[in-house]
Amino acid sequence: MHAGQAQGAGNLYPSGMLFRLAHIYFTCLIVKGINGEGEMRGSGMTHYELLFHWNRLDWHFPDAVMEREFEEKQYWRKCMPAGVKVDHHGHMYVSVPRWDYGIPSTMNRIVIRDGAPVLDAFPSWEWNEPGDVRALQSVLGYEIDEYNRMWILDQGKIAYGPSLEGSQKLVIWDLNSNALIDSIVIPNEIAPYRTSFLNDIVVNHTNGFAYMTDSGSGWPDHPLAGGIIVFDMRARSFRRVLDRHFSTQDVPGFRFEIDTQPVFQHKPVRIGADGIALSADRSTLYYCQVTGRNLYAVDTSLLRSLHTPLETIAGAVQALGSKKTTTDGMHADNQGNVFYTMLEGKGIGFYFRASGGFYSLLSDDRMLWVDGVAFDQRGWIIFNSNRLHHMFDEPQTIDWSNPFNLAIWRAYIGADVKSYLYP
Repeated sequence: MHAGQAQGAGNLYPSGMLFRLAHIYFTCLIVKGINGEGEMRGSGMTHYELLFHWNRLDWHFPDAVMEREFEEKQYWRKCMPAGVKVDHHGHMYVSVPRWDYGIPSTMNRIVIRDGAPVLDAFPSWEWNEPGDVRALQSVLGYEIDEYNRMWILDQGKIAYGPSLEGSQKLVIWDLNSNALIDSIVIPNEIAPYRTSFLNDIVVNHTNGFAYMTDSGSGWPDHPLAGGIIVFDMRARSFRRVLDRHFSTQDVPGFRFEIDTQPVFQHKPVRIGADGIALSADRSTLYYCQVTGRNLYAVDTSLLRSLHTPLETIAGAVQALGSKKTTTDGMHADNQGNVFYTMLEGKGIGFYFRASGGFYSLLSDDRMLWVDGVAFDQRGWIIFNSNRLHHMFDEPQTIDWSNPFNLAIWRAYIGADVKSYLYP
């Protein structure tokens, strides 16, 4: 395995020189009137850098038998980092969804072994046991809230098979005491066991709600059914809204390219509601599809009342415009803006709410399928690239000696810029 980390990354967020150089990183100017459109420029280049990179993922295995099977059966070929986040103590976590067999653990913490970054099952290997519906089965999206609690959205299914009864769930874990707070099963009537694809989550303690995207999984006998799931913390209950609404469905016939190459050319990908973000004032929920370029928004006051008719919610959805790229992950900051991954643009973009415009922040040819994005509360955004389109459609095109196949990056935004959770 070829793995690397930024110099000094044994302490994930080194103080000193990097932060003393902050004044040169990013001060944005909005320039209007050129060709009738706005553009984002920097007073200097936006500074971004690699934190960790791998040619393939590896684990700190609990025993030699598991490690040998992992190597001999080459399970690493389907191991892909999806979501990356940082807790209050500076620990970094990464989800690896079990979209195929042999994934050692689906929720992980990055640790350094012999100078290289590897994954360690979190919160334990027992909590990642496949087939045990009480344990984590397949995690894609999760959130770490302002109280240092991890909200883990368990898809409940392995290798796209139907979810077992009780396996789809929302697990809340206290990262300070390293203890389970709650585990709430998401029932079939909220997220159908066969066709759901629980994707990502945002948390609102101010009003006591969490919001999740269900991208839907289309089958020959059942079309894709995307939607938004609302969780009432006090009642410990779920409600599904915007089910199969145009904004949560894939755009019919949608196709896109990365690096001028068609993505999933022979079997076009169909992914409904995916990226999700919550405004810092908790008033607006943003979301988008992967197979589409628009950003959508809905007033959360409508979602927080169980008495709001579903038709009223559907009629209140706003289409904010095209991001000019398809997107996977999103995250809102505490300034009212929404940062999103750019699959076609190979980088990070953002929606500037004050102007209603969409802007590119940074791009790099190594950023192939930028998946998740979050904030570290120290002025940086953290994001990862994982070549998902190659790994699950054209694995023969991957050079497994390339040290940048899988990567975690960070970009400096500003000392006062944090997650929406810290308004």
